[in-house]
Amino acid sequence: MIQKVILLWILLQCAFVNSVFGENAVLKGEASDLDERSTNVKSKDGLIKFNMRRSLDLEQEGCYLQTGRKECLEECGFNATAKSIFIIHGWTMSGMFENWMQKLVSAVIQRETEANVVVVDWIPMAQQLYPDAVNHTSSVGLSIADMLDWLQDEAQMPLGNVHLIGYSLGAHVAGFAGTFVRGTIGRITGLDPAGPMFEGVDEQKRLSPDDADFVDVLHTYTREALGVSIGIQRPIGDIDIYPNGGDVQPGCAIGDVLAVAGNFMEVMKCEHERAVHLFVDSLMSKDHLSYAFQCTGAERFKKGICLSCRKNRCNSIGYNARKMRKRRNSKMYLKTRADTPFGGFHFQMKMHVFDRKMSVDPDPTFHVKLYGAHNDTSDIYVEVYDHKIGLNATNTFLVFTEEDIGDLLKIELSWEGDGESWNSVWKSFRKSFFTWNTSLSKPVLQVRRIRVKAGETQKKFTFCVPDPSKMDISPGESLTFVKCRDGWESKPSKRLAM
Repeated sequence: MIQKVILLWILLQCAFVNSVFGENAVLKGEASDLDERSTNVKSKDGLIKFNMRRSLDLEQEGCYLQTGRKECLEECGFNATAKSIFIIHGWTMSGMFENWMQKLVSAVIQRETEANVVVVDWIPMAQQLYPDAVNHTSSVGLSIADMLDWLQDEAQMPLGNVHLIGYSLGAHVAGFAGTFVRGTIGRITGLDPAGPMFEGVDEQKRLSPDDADFVDVLHTYTREALGVSIGIQRPIGDIDIYPNGGDVQPGCAIGDVLAVAGNFMEVMKCEHERAVHLFVDSLMSKDHLSYAFQCTGAERFKKGICLSCRKNRCNSIGYNARKMRKRRNSKMYLKTRADTPFGGFHFQMKMHVFDRKMSVDPDPTFHVKLYGAHNDTSDIYVEVYDHKIGLNATNTFLVFTEEDIGDLLKIELSWEGDGESWNSVWKSFRKSFFTWNTSLSKPVLQVRRIRVKAGETQKKFTFCVPDPSKMDISPGESLTFVKCRDGWESKPSKRLAM
């Protein structure tokens, strides 16, 4: 069954790639040819609508803004001094707004009760073959720019109060709007901007940092298949945030999605659309903000190296992201839960593992259990550099908890026994096979302390074994570490707002 599902997935990807790279897949025009584009927009009059929302229910007709019709500003109750948030959808096959639009509009209205919330409806142009929809993105962007210019002239709307939120193709539409508008838009948020036909092109032909005063991007589907990625892989904003590496999103595995939806298209949609749901979560969740941390790459982040907030190396994600000193293409990472609320808690852990008995390739599989003032975790697998614990060396690893366990009180480190999982069985067999010896002596390692840094609070602590004579650990055994002092502890230089 799994092979059939994977085969179906490959066939769907092939069909998508063929539609993307067909004979007509050519992005038309250049950004500088404004006169030609203006004519193009006029020819599409009525196909692009600006639906100003007041009701949380998209089924209820909104009020439509139209350039040149000053009376619509009063009819729609447009407030020129408030924020103006434009929401832009992407490519569609259904010809209707997808469910995410309802959730995003509702969340924005509830969070910004005084804002002008406008849905940019370009469905007639988006419900076409993908290459044709791509070819329309610049025209739609110019139409948005015309609307913004008119609002500046007619209502004296400050362009700095404008926030464009674009999903998939809509992110690049927002980029074109930022290119064509007279002045500089305050902020553009790209929610998993589309990759096909935009990966590797010049900045003028896609969303880029120059399109607004602040451009933030969430990447959730950058996994490449058959030479194409649904979401763009490269960083294209001032900050580019890659939740879970921008790769496999929790809860979006084939089995997870098919069990709920029963529709294979939902598997790809789950990861691509996750960017929208993370943004909605950032609007609605006030108990715990999600933070991303600057890092040079996903693998380095997984090693637990990048949990610093010094010099603006961390930032809130989604709506709460803050503008930093202009720094293009700053890549940031975080881990998330599988469902809302998506925010969790990151811990960097460092431990020096000594091989006192000169064991023969012990290759331990470690787990940690965290005990907190509010709650305790289950056993968490310790993933380290090259998937192997370094002996007589300091190992750094990342631990992520889905719940707030409160102040960390103690840590339990356990070494998985030889028969506790297929992983440990394989390691035991491999050692026995390659040494031609089934009676290897029991390996003994020693761990004296574990240093911990909490990403969300930036606090540092050290945990030591209570009895210095009991620091040895072997397969099937565990060690308990409690708070101690060794000079590494320090007050956080900056506590993040929770």
